[in-house]
Amino acid sequence: MQPIRTFNISPSLPPRLEKLRQLAYNLHWDWNVETKDLFRRLDIDLWESSHHNPVLMLGTISQARLQEAAEDEGFLAQMDRAARQLEEYLQERTWYRKNRTSSSMEETSVAGTGVQDTKDKSENSDSSTECYAYFSAEFGLVDCLPIYSGGLGVLAGDHLKSASDLGLPLVGVGLLYQQGYFAQYLNADGWQQERYLSNDFYNMPLHLERNSDGSELRIGVNYPGRTVYARVWRVQVGMVPLYMMDTNIEPNNSYDQNITDQLYGGDMDMRIHQEIMLGIGGAQMLKALGHQVTAYHMNEGHAAFLALERIRILIQEAGLNYPEARQVVASSSIFTTHTPVPAGIDLFPPDKVLYYLGYYADVFGLSKEQFLGLGRENTGDLTSPFSMAILALKMATFANGVAQLHGEVSRQMFHSLWLNLPIEEVPITAITNGVHARSCVAKSTQELYDRYLGPNWSSAPVKNPLWERLETIPDQELWRNHERCRLDMVVYVREHLIKHLRDRGASGSEIARTQEVLDPSVLTIGFARRFATYKRATLWMRDLDRIKRILSGNKDRKLQFVIAGKAHPKDFPGKELIRDINRFIREQGCEKQVVFVPNYDIHVARLLVAGCDVWLNTPRRPREASGTSGMKAAMNGLLNLSVLDGWWDEADYVHTGWAIGHGESYEDPTYQDQVEANALYDLIEQEVVPLFYERDADLLPRRWSAKMKDAIRLNCPFFNTERMVREYALRAYFPASDRYHTLTANQYAPAKQLAHWKQNLVAHWFNIKIENVDISEPAEIQVNQTIAVKSRINLATLNPDDVQVELYQGSIDTSGEIRHGSPVVMTYQGQDQQGCGVYTGNITYGNSGLQGLSLRVLPKNEYLSSPYEPRLILWAQ
Repeated sequence: MQPIRTFNISPSLPPRLEKLRQLAYNLHWDWNVETKDLFRRLDIDLWESSHHNPVLMLGTISQARLQEAAEDEGFLAQMDRAARQLEEYLQERTWYRKNRTSSSMEETSVAGTGVQDTKDKSENSDSSTECYAYFSAEFGLVDCLPIYSGGLGVLAGDHLKSASDLGLPLVGVGLLYQQGYFAQYLNADGWQQERYLSNDFYNMPLHLERNSDGSELRIGVNYPGRTVYARVWRVQVGMVPLYMMDTNIEPNNSYDQNITDQLYGGDMDMRIHQEIMLGIGGAQMLKALGHQVTAYHMNEGHAAFLALERIRILIQEAGLNYPEARQVVASSSIFTTHTPVPAGIDLFPPDKVLYYLGYYADVFGLSKEQFLGLGRENTGDLTSPFSMAILALKMATFANGVAQLHGEVSRQMFHSLWLNLPIEEVPITAITNGVHARSCVAKSTQELYDRYLGPNWSSAPVKNPLWERLETIPDQELWRNHERCRLDMVVYVREHLIKHLRDRGASGSEIARTQEVLDPSVLTIGFARRFATYKRATLWMRDLDRIKRILSGNKDRKLQFVIAGKAHPKDFPGKELIRDINRFIREQGCEKQVVFVPNYDIHVARLLVAGCDVWLNTPRRPREASGTSGMKAAMNGLLNLSVLDGWWDEADYVHTGWAIGHGESYEDPTYQDQVEANALYDLIEQEVVPLFYERDADLLPRRWSAKMKDAIRLNCPFFNTERMVREYALRAYFPASDRYHTLTANQYAPAKQLAHWKQNLVAHWFNIKIENVDISEPAEIQVNQTIAVKSRINLATLNPDDVQVELYQGSIDTSGEIRHGSPVVMTYQGQDQQGCGVYTGNITYGNSGLQGLSLRVLPKNEYLSSPYEPRLILWAQ
């Protein structure tokens, strides 16, 4: 029966408890111990059954309990304290205001591959004149908002939390999924099944955005033959608003209502529908909300279509032509890639792209093939698909991978976009991921750190002397706290498994046996992550005889595994890994020592990264872009046992855990699995187990505790999103926002100038000729001996100010190429009688051996983000 009218019913709170509403609707409660304890105190059972959703709690709790709380002086005092902490938090986020100055720009705007000094362009750069928009297909913030699938979403959520902590003028942009990602359950054979549950947005910490007249704020996005409408919801993440679009409304047809139904669900047509809504709809939404965005951050390529919409708006509303509009867009866009393999990139067939987005080609004045070339590495390959990552890279002023090793992999993957540029200079840098400390560290552990390190440990940088105070934490106190965390995890896992078995209709005997799984005093290895095949979730099972011996070894040195994770519904090889683990558990009779925890989510993850002793990670190097679960584990004092991939390749794996292998590369994956499985078994048997069970007279594992302290001290200050987001701000947001202000000044005059300059540059670049290079010294020289170089260059119709001439020097590798070379800018001395530009420079070599020298010409313009932006380079032959 359809209603004739709908009502949104809000919780009825006694006036004295009205502050609870404010606290419930700001996700600051997720990383504020006082507030979370407050809601837990209100009704612990309801807190758990609501999946830690304070809005749902307030809507379902009995009025009698609310009235009782309104008369409880202790509860009221805690509520007032929590409200005061939120108010102070919202007023005291000062890092941005302190660091967004011209002096900070002078120090930080040049970062490796590229952004020129902007120190004289930031006088108008403050929170009233700039805004950074962070686009992501998923956000993992709290477990009561199940609109995330895994690490990418949780990273995005942590990004928003730290942006709030730092006071950045940032807004998030995403889709609000009616069913989100699936809830996982296992059948009797251990095969993953999916259950999709509908989210009740009105009982979640969400605000529906409205117009001034009270009507819903809606946007309309053009799809072939129709307009699809979306309303806008906001979740407040501390100081940062996250805006999400919801198409499950009338007058959309049923297919269009399902655009925001499931995360990563549906076929390719549904995927392109979702990415159009995210990118194009997101740009329109920000405009409708009145945000004057000055820097756009694409977290993966899903949102890359936003660049097309921004160009369209500038053409049709600001009167720019396509090159001018593209220049503005590219100069203020940032792209973060999380994909270490080409297979992980969204690719769309050319005909599908033209069907859904071909009208943009008409607006831009481009042919179909020119338009499709925006998403192709090789624009001459007319059959290649349209790549969202390529589109994002071509439309970004700053691009980065998410770990140093991943940056290297990304430069190799996308090297063809910058032909003839040395691979180490490809302008894709790296900003290593982090995690939000106050979200992932267990409550009791946070309180321990607060007591001994002070309240600022979660944001203290690497060199802060506060970290030396870790040594003042008594080993006994650290260890007892960790044992409590392990016990909490074991209790939860038992309860969770029993509920899962009851839902499945398991026998009473099976449920009874589950009440005894895991031993809270035994060394526990955790493995929890997405079940993609490259993560090799069953590597520890490769030699069944050996792992059985390890599990059934010395009764005083027992070992147990806790495993969790989801496979994508269409990833059948990933599902087979889950089934293999559950079959192993059942067939080998080790239900008490090895458990698979169904329906891995943020809440389960937090318990595991606090309660295990060792965190296992076995990806096939270098296919792990970063990985963040190990960072969370380290912050809780866990030791990592991992292949040297992603973030672990940068960590101090000697003092804070163990490395599986030495970062080798293998041609034969079967042989690699054999070698690394044996290395894993050796480490467990010879190092991990003996160290854990080595106890002193007080029955304390002193050397293990020392390693725990190293894990906290060396990993917590660096592998956190406080450092990560600061780095994004200094290296990407500030410079991109400054470039936006610069290029849009005086009715876009600088952007027009730069676009026209580029057109002239491209038209005449290939007429440049390096006539000769005169080197003063013979082939045999001494270390640090000065070598004078002179070159004559015919610039054709270009001016000397249009180019930068560089000497390029470095050692010669076995293939005869200069590797890891360094440039030396040459000085323009004027023209000779033939009209050629004369350039001179001096170089020296600090190392002996076979060294090389070359010369190159690069574009130069004060408005370029880097000389590599036009993707033009000329080398001496």
